[in-house]
Amino acid sequence: MPDHRLQPLLHDLVSTVLAPTTALSGADGQIRPAGVQGLFHADARVLSQAGLRIDGREPEPVGHAVPGPGVSRFVSLARWLGDPGPDPTVRIDRVRRVTPGAMEEELTIASTAADPFTCTVTIELSCDFAPIEVVKSGGAATPVPPAAGGGELTWQAGGIRVAAAGRDFEVAGTALRREVTVAPGERVTLRWGASVADPKAVVAAPAGPREWSRPEVEADDARLVRLARQSLDDLESLRLTETAAPGDTFLGAGVPWFLTLFGRDSIWAARMLLPLGTGPAAGTLRVLARRQGSKVDAASGEAPGKIMHELRRHEFAVEGNELRLPAAYYGTIDATPLWIALLHDAWRWGMPEAEVAALLPPLEAALGWLADHGDADGDGFLEYIDTSGSGLANQGWKDSGDAVRFHDGTRAEPPIALVEVQGYAYEAAMAGAALLEAYGRPGAERWRDYAGGLAERFRERFWVDGGYPALALDRDKRPVDALTSNIGHLLGTGLLTPAEELRIVQTLKNPAMSGGFGLRTMSTADAGFSPLSYHCGSVWTHDTAIVISGLARSGHGGPADSPAADLAADLAEGLLSAAETFGYRLPELHAGDDRTLMGRPVPYPAACRPQAWSAAAAIAVLHAAVGLYPDVPAGRAAIRPLPGAPLGALTVRGLRVAGAPVDVTVERSGTARVRGLPAGVSLLIP
Repeated sequence: MPDHRLQPLLHDLVSTVLAPTTALSGADGQIRPAGVQGLFHADARVLSQAGLRIDGREPEPVGHAVPGPGVSRFVSLARWLGDPGPDPTVRIDRVRRVTPGAMEEELTIASTAADPFTCTVTIELSCDFAPIEVVKSGGAATPVPPAAGGGELTWQAGGIRVAAAGRDFEVAGTALRREVTVAPGERVTLRWGASVADPKAVVAAPAGPREWSRPEVEADDARLVRLARQSLDDLESLRLTETAAPGDTFLGAGVPWFLTLFGRDSIWAARMLLPLGTGPAAGTLRVLARRQGSKVDAASGEAPGKIMHELRRHEFAVEGNELRLPAAYYGTIDATPLWIALLHDAWRWGMPEAEVAALLPPLEAALGWLADHGDADGDGFLEYIDTSGSGLANQGWKDSGDAVRFHDGTRAEPPIALVEVQGYAYEAAMAGAALLEAYGRPGAERWRDYAGGLAERFRERFWVDGGYPALALDRDKRPVDALTSNIGHLLGTGLLTPAEELRIVQTLKNPAMSGGFGLRTMSTADAGFSPLSYHCGSVWTHDTAIVISGLARSGHGGPADSPAADLAADLAEGLLSAAETFGYRLPELHAGDDRTLMGRPVPYPAACRPQAWSAAAAIAVLHAAVGLYPDVPAGRAAIRPLPGAPLGALTVRGLRVAGAPVDVTVERSGTARVRGLPAGVSLLIP
């Protein structure tokens, strides 16, 4: 069998994050020179090893915890020291704190032994400056020899400088070392740290406080409270800004592969966070507007009005793979309509009028892209094709090479018009029309006509014999007839009639789709299904949350025993069960095995964790449960909690509408109460 590189697994690693810096270690706290372990800063690995040794031996791990943003605690034992017998008498607590551009560790050796002992504590260090794309592809980089002087070890390459030192340690070769004596009942604490200077990084930590509220959650289901707490910690740890324009904050997509600006991911995360404030949306919108496309460039995928896909410090090139993405890459079909929808929704939640008005020129450019460059062949649908030969073959959120398949497993050929993207386009056109009209700008009728025509074409071309919309149309305009979660994204966009939405709900209720811990990306009845396929059978947290939100937002919820209410309750239960398994830090995705197989979800071994839209999904589920839908410009708000209160009694204090703190309570009966709506916004009583 020919040798080939394997992407390293990370499902059992511990992430300690305060963007743009991340430490990835084993559950024992050790950072070993293997796989994806290391200290990373803005797409570069700046330490590839940080191994603790006591007398040349590794302590034995017994537990770890992640108590808050940028902090991890590891507990281990040194059983060869201290008293003989079954009870350990020498314990090591290793507390790791990551801040932007730095990592510090506090090592406490505690003894309950009868006699004193002496031991040598060593921190073994190395640095290879491996780019994240090399690490992701299973590649290796040669360690860089350190320089020693002034009581520290330093490494330099490519403009990055790393320094490691500790006031309690001395330099010994490529390590930090200290001999200590610990008396009975004594605790000895040693400290060391590493710092990074990286002037070429394209992302940095924001200077100010977080841009959203941190609500207080009370719930019958304690899992909701724990999930919200951990998710809010993770979201805070993923805040980023551009180095060149540090005034606006966005959320980095995920650790470790995508801790940078991603159009689609950052937009969805900001959209899910709107109930906590419009700050994340405003920052994300402005950052992406500054980089909005202005020319046609096949290599980068740029086009006038188009919103970018991702930003890196340099070309993202994977060795042994044709993929070569420019530092600023635009290969995405959905970021542009999603940007428009985010602006509209932020306006409805009370984003200041002046901030909305400043984004109207980029809005008009983005709308223009929908009808022009987004529809290259003029058939009235948004579609994509990579003409560069080195970009992403698939450019929706399911962007792996095998993501778009027919029911028989055959891959579709581009250009490809994805089903959910047509829903995004409809919603964007209607949203754009509303904004243009509200601000007295021309073009509203054009975009309403565009949306109406799109709905008619969609109805004629996308529905297949099984009674659901196809995943896509291929290059020959044939419906790609696999049954996938993509169709759930149509709910609440306005593209479908209520009867059509009900057909989708009934389709997704089938256990072949919803029988896992969340919504499967592909039906078990399709030939391409695999529970550990990245996009063809796994369960994605954000994908499931979008469908839950769509069920709630569409107003098609009906009574508590309706198909839509049943599906929303079932999907929410799947995510909450998964959250419990993953310590309430929901990963990017997990396996799509049936719930009865193991009683808990199987990890997808290379999933990002934490990840922005997975963490934000917790807020999306809370929002769907309480059902507050403001329209600040119109001076009204609706309250439509999930029918029958499937998550039990729930109170969320500290939501934000036009900057005002708002509390919502949903009783077990499903009755909802709202307090604190800002002046000028009246509650519509259903």
